[in-house]
Amino acid sequence: MLFVAALPAVEARAIAKDATIYGFPLVDGYRIQHAYFVDHGGPEFKAPWNTLNHTAHPSSDTPYSQLGFDLRTEPLVLTMPAVAQGRYYSAQFIDLYTFNFAYVGSRATGNGAGSYLLVGPRWKGEKPKGVASLIRSETELGMVLYRTQLLGPADFAGVSRVQAGYRVQPLSSFLGRPAPKAAAPVEFIKPLGADEERASPEFFNVLSFVLNFCPTQPSEKALMARFAKLDIGAGRRLDLTALSPELLKAIEDGMADAWHALAEVKRKAELGKIGSGDIYGTREHLKNIYLFRMLAAVNGLYGSSQEEAIDPSYRLDSSGRPTDGSHRYVLRFAPGRFPPVNAFWSLTLYELPSQLLFANKLDRHLVNSHMVPTLKKDVDGGVTLYIQHESPGRDRETNWLPAPKGPFFVALRLYWPKPQALNGSWIKPPLQRID
Repeated sequence: MLFVAALPAVEARAIAKDATIYGFPLVDGYRIQHAYFVDHGGPEFKAPWNTLNHTAHPSSDTPYSQLGFDLRTEPLVLTMPAVAQGRYYSAQFIDLYTFNFAYVGSRATGNGAGSYLLVGPRWKGEKPKGVASLIRSETELGMVLYRTQLLGPADFAGVSRVQAGYRVQPLSSFLGRPAPKAAAPVEFIKPLGADEERASPEFFNVLSFVLNFCPTQPSEKALMARFAKLDIGAGRRLDLTALSPELLKAIEDGMADAWHALAEVKRKAELGKIGSGDIYGTREHLKNIYLFRMLAAVNGLYGSSQEEAIDPSYRLDSSGRPTDGSHRYVLRFAPGRFPPVNAFWSLTLYELPSQLLFANKLDRHLVNSHMVPTLKKDVDGGVTLYIQHESPGRDRETNWLPAPKGPFFVALRLYWPKPQALNGSWIKPPLQRID
C-alpha cells in the first residue's frame, strides 16, 4: 500500500482506465455467475456449481441449460445425447474472461451422442477411454451455456427430452473411482450492482478476487505487473480508505476514461463497422483487444462466436437514427435473400433500456425462419415485416413485430451461418423508417 500511495496520480489514472477495460467483463460476469450459482436465495439462482439447470421460455428460439463449473477438485465429463437431425443444439464453454473457448453441438461435433472431458488450467492427466475429446479451460471457474432449438410452440416436450439427455458428472464418477479430496470451500464475496461496477473503485477488489481463479497467461504477465502497482491482482486488495483524495479521484477519473473509450467503440458498432463476430470468441480470435471484450460484456454477456451464430442487430435505422417505437419501420427480405444459415435464423425485439422482451397483446416477440410459411408474401414472393407500436392493419398483423412506444432494438440472429453471411456476400436488409 505504501507503493500505491506514492504512485503519481497520472499513472494511477492510466492504470485504472486499462484495468477497468480489462476487468469489466470479469467483474460483470462474476455478478451474473454469483446470482446463478452462489446466491441460493436470490431470484436468479439456477443451480449449485457443477449441476445442470434447464430453463424454458415460450418466446425463446433456443431454451437454455446452464452449468456453472468449478474444476478445482477434478475435471467434469459432459455427456451429450443423440439429437435428431434437423434440431440444432450447442454447448458454449465460457471462462471467467468471457472467452468462448470451446463448442460442442450440431456445428462443432455433430448431433451424435458423445462424452467430453472438461479440465481446469492446472490439471495433468490423460483423456480416458469413452471420451471423445479433452477441453481445457484457462480458468478454474466458468460456465457452459447449452442451447436447444425449439421447433415451435408445441415442441416443449421435445426440447425437454433432449435436455434430459444432457449429463454432467465428475471424472471420478465417470470412471467409477473414489472422489479425490475436495478443494477448500470458496468464500465468495458479494458482487457489486450493475451501476456500482461502472463508478465504484471497489470494482478493482472484485476484479482481484476473480483473478484468484485465473492463472496469469504468458501474454498478460507484463499487464498484471502493471496492475499490481495499483494493488490489483490475484491475492491483492486495494485499501481505498488509505488513499489520498487526489489519488482516489485519479482512480475514479480513470474508470470514467474507460467508459469514454468504450463509447467510441460502441458508436462504431452501431454504425456496423464492428460486428458481433468481432467481439465474441476465443482469446486468439479477439487478439487481446480488451475494448472489444468490454463491448461484448456491455452489449450482452456470453454472446456466441461467429462460426456458431452472428447477431447483426438493428439499433439504428437505415438513416442512422436510433430505433424508437414512436416511429414505424419495415424490414423486407427480397426473394431468395433470407439470412443464409445451416440451422435457422431469428429476429427478436427487445425494449430499451431494460433489454428485455416487450410485453404485447399478440404475445409475439420474434419472427424466425420456421414461421416464414405462415407469413404473408409480397407480390414477388419476398416478405415485408412491420415493426411498430400500433397494429399495421388486420391484413398485415401476421407480419407484425410489436414494438414499445419508446426505444428498442432488434436482434437478427443467424445460427450456424453459411460462409456468405460471414464473408460479406450477404448483407442484412435495411430497417427503413416509413413515417
